[in-house]
Amino acid sequence: MPGRIRQYFRDRKEDVQDYAGGSSVIGKLILAVVGVYLLVAVVLGMYWSSEPDTFSVREHTRSVANAMEREPITGFATTVTMIRIAETLLEKPGGYLSNDIFPPGVWLDNIPNWEYGVLVQLRDLSRAMRRDIARSQSQSAEDPDLVIAEPQFHFDSESWAIPSTEAEYRRGIEALKRYLNRLSAPEQANAQFFARADNLNSWLADLETRLGSLSRNLGESVGKASVSDAVANVEEGNPLAEETGANEVQTPWTKVDDVFYEARGSAWALLHIFRAIEVDFRKVLQDKNAMASLKQIIIELEGTQGEMWSPVILNGSGFGVLANHSLTMAAYLSRANAAISDMRDLLSRG
Repeated sequence: MPGRIRQYFRDRKEDVQDYAGGSSVIGKLILAVVGVYLLVAVVLGMYWSSEPDTFSVREHTRSVANAMEREPITGFATTVTMIRIAETLLEKPGGYLSNDIFPPGVWLDNIPNWEYGVLVQLRDLSRAMRRDIARSQSQSAEDPDLVIAEPQFHFDSESWAIPSTEAEYRRGIEALKRYLNRLSAPEQANAQFFARADNLNSWLADLETRLGSLSRNLGESVGKASVSDAVANVEEGNPLAEETGANEVQTPWTKVDDVFYEARGSAWALLHIFRAIEVDFRKVLQDKNAMASLKQIIIELEGTQGEMWSPVILNGSGFGVLANHSLTMAAYLSRANAAISDMRDLLSRG
């Protein structure tokens, strides 16, 4: 048996040598280049898989305002935060990875899912800016630069070329910069930012459904009964009848990390957006006694960005021995969503 094993590996070695051109220098050079390329790709992949750090919204707002020699008026913090979030997508280690077609980017899936989570929040806020926040009423004209920015961020997130996703998103960033310049220009402030309770409430309503969906998807890591099946199996005419079981919905183990990193990316973007809202909507939040709810949201979102000590996303059962990172993330997002619901209630009061 040992002789057969040695012969097997000897044959495989000869096959590799034949494929690479025998013992020729060119064949060995090709193998060396391929080996070095794969090694570099693995190292780069590990580096590119690191998530961007959080940043101070107030400090960044002051820095941009000083560089532009402008006063950070209402709306300045939210706009520069949107720009910083979009630029982070394109300029973090490895750049934008969701549309990569070559190693190591094509091998990675955690950061592309993180990018998608960030992108969803950027798209929702840009739509709210165009639809509500930059308009005084429903019959007002839309801001011309926000008309450009909003659809640019809705461009296909996986387009590699002709046109590339990065090029389209940069057009959106440039449109936001033009809006910021017009908003803060003392001589021609022809852009508007209405920090009203109804505008904020409208965006929060959309966000509430987003976070509810994310929490549900995270909870399905351990399997959940289908609500639609459970409702369909209820006998309307007999309230005492035993309900038939609903089908269990569970995230495939290969997708658990994808859902987790999408939620983590969404939470990263929302953390900075809410910090900017604390600056720009401060007066209305204080008038509505909603500042405590906002602080609670920020605290919960900060919890979602805790250091990841595990090299993989653990998926233990709900009360099992191993941790379940998805359920931990779901708990933070659910508490943040509850605070958003309280905040909406306060904002809707007269």
